[in-house]
Amino acid sequence: MPDHLHVLAAFPFDSGMKPFIRKFKIYTGQTCGIRWQRDFFDHRPRNSNELDLKLDYVRQNPLRAGLVVRAEDWKYRWEPSATDEPA
Repeated sequence: MPDHLHVLAAFPFDSGMKPFIRKFKIYTGQTCGIRWQRDFFDHRPRNSNELDLKLDYVRQNPLRAGLVVRAEDWKYRWEPSATDEPA
């Protein structure tokens, strides 16, 4: 999306995501000149159905915004393949 970022990421339960997000925003702000909003919205899917719903929402967002004709045409999309996953 042109004005925000969607990321689905896994974090250990014993560590919060706030320190990571803060460092990410500082790094991208300094290196890319991005001016981030102060906070962020997080949601932890409780089961595979919730995860599938979030994945579908993120995939369809550029289509709903009228930026592409097909969701898979969004050039800023990346999804890991089997070869990207850790062994």
